[in-house]
Amino acid sequence: MREIERKFLIRKLPSTLQPYPRHVINQGYLVFGENGVEVRLRRSNEQHSLTVKSKHGLEREEHNIPLTEEQWSELWPLTAGRRLKKLRFDIPHGEYIIELDIFLGLNDGLVVAEVEFPTTIAAHGFVPPSWFDQEVTGDPEFSNRRRAVE
Repeated sequence: MREIERKFLIRKLPSTLQPYPRHVINQGYLVFGENGVEVRLRRSNEQHSLTVKSKHGLEREEHNIPLTEEQWSELWPLTAGRRLKKLRFDIPHGEYIIELDIFLGLNDGLVVAEVEFPTTIAAHGFVPPSWFDQEVTGDPEFSNRRRAVE
């Protein structure tokens, strides 16, 4: 499956986050391969998954495989030293959902927003809200992969 996504730093948080759905994400990496290939585990609410992503930038290949809690728990120790935790808010914005991530733990203070699109044309036509700051799509410094190993 193809993922088309833009990522931004946040200038200031919206005035209130209270009305938006939120959940804690625990994410760990099993593999950091060549050419941007990564294999990660994620637990969000009661959902557990294994995801394979490849490439960097606006368009990536992404394959998600649901896991049982037992499968996830068995694999989780293999991610030691390559983990991150974040609080995600899902904020409607026109026809899109802004995934606002407030990083916790080692990356405390980092706040980014990601928006997924159905096409590259839609991605390029997106006008970010005023509370967005610099775009960091494809910048390895702000990839979750990089954040998980600091």
